[in-house]
Amino acid sequence: MAEAERAAGSPPGAVQVSVIVPVHNSECWLDECLKSVWEQDFKQTMELSIFNDASKDGSAEIIAKWKVKLEDAGVPVVVGSNDSAQPRGVGFAKNQAIIQSSGTYLCFLDSDDVMMPQRVRLQHEAAIQHPNSIIGCQVRREPPESTARYTRWINNLTEEQLLTQGVPEDLLFFYKHLQKGGGVLRVNRCLLLYRYHPQAATHSVHEETIWNHRVKFLEDRVLSTWTSFTIWNAGKQGKKLYRSLSPANRKKVTAFCDVDEKKIAKGFYTFEESEERPKPKIPICHFREATPPFIICVKQDLTGGAFETNLSMLNLKEGRDYYHFN
Repeated sequence: MAEAERAAGSPPGAVQVSVIVPVHNSECWLDECLKSVWEQDFKQTMELSIFNDASKDGSAEIIAKWKVKLEDAGVPVVVGSNDSAQPRGVGFAKNQAIIQSSGTYLCFLDSDDVMMPQRVRLQHEAAIQHPNSIIGCQVRREPPESTARYTRWINNLTEEQLLTQGVPEDLLFFYKHLQKGGGVLRVNRCLLLYRYHPQAATHSVHEETIWNHRVKFLEDRVLSTWTSFTIWNAGKQGKKLYRSLSPANRKKVTAFCDVDEKKIAKGFYTFEESEERPKPKIPICHFREATPPFIICVKQDLTGGAFETNLSMLNLKEGRDYYHFN
């Protein structure tokens, strides 16, 4: 849920929460999704704003059925649609659902996901207490073992790590929010069933696009305040990050560090793509010999705790001495 103040204060009878649902060919999951809106225990005013983006399956019929049920239960339903031959994409559909909505707060729900009955109530309470924050929650995956490491990670981030490590799907919205001084908070309850399947919108965004946005945000938010830093990972990911940096930020990299003796034995990494002569050579050292701050390009929860132990022994503070980029 994200706060979306439309005016200074809400007039009597105003809709408190709009549940925003973009839809495209979602008949497999939409019944369960909309049923979860109907089952919310939220006692204040709530509406459903749904936008059907050129679905060719039975999504429209399911929307029509639930419009009647929800409005009979006192929940207004606003339906918009793109009736052209081609969908405009999940971002477009989500924005259209927002434009046609009227709630003071927005609660985002993908058409393949399911809310627990307490979700709107608990996140609305948190949003009122933290008016400048995006409010998240813990999730469970369906199927249960899909992306298990990712699910453990997002459910266990501390309040500080939500700012330093949080990487939601809506990256540009999230980054713009942080750049404007907004906060991030999580209700520490599992309030959402988050499905993982080949048709999920997550897979529609090119990996390289996400990478480039993340690098830009890292440079703007973190590296702009550092005069030098070490990249923790002398392997593929660390080198890819180095190559992706602006020339000015590449010059700030004093070393790569690692635990792999073979990588360390090479002594340095040569940036072969550089047009500089001589080509830049970046030293490679053991992490114990490296100088913070670090940009850490090591995936967590993959080494049986070895990486986490190594990091902990350095007694560094996340957000000051290191940032994760993995």
